[in-house]
Amino acid sequence: MTDQSPSPIVAGLTCRCPACGKGKLFQGFLNLRPRCEHCGLDYAAMDSGDGPAVFIILLAGFVVVFAALVIEIVYQPPFWLHAVLWLPLILAVTLLPLRPMKSLMVALQYHHKAAEGRLEMRDPKQ
Repeated sequence: MTDQSPSPIVAGLTCRCPACGKGKLFQGFLNLRPRCEHCGLDYAAMDSGDGPAVFIILLAGFVVVFAALVIEIVYQPPFWLHAVLWLPLILAVTLLPLRPMKSLMVALQYHHKAAEGRLEMRDPKQ
């Protein structure tokens, strides 16, 4: 194990452990492993939630709608051709970046030591 953790961007985009940069982060398509096989970092507390999906949906929506509008205005193809063109593009721009984006969110969460919010009770006499 190294003394310095890798860049969260590099670890995230390569889907590697945010602590050591060597162990694989995923088992399956989007399921995190229980822990790093190289350094033993516990992934149980790391949760990216819906963040990666939201970012990708917003970006993919912009790209696909913009492209579809340009094609419609310039060429005016039949609707069946729109379906043939845009369905593969929608699948590509949503599914391909999902895993690296989730990994990036987990790596940034680890790098910035993000955790769930906690309420601390103050002494009412203060």
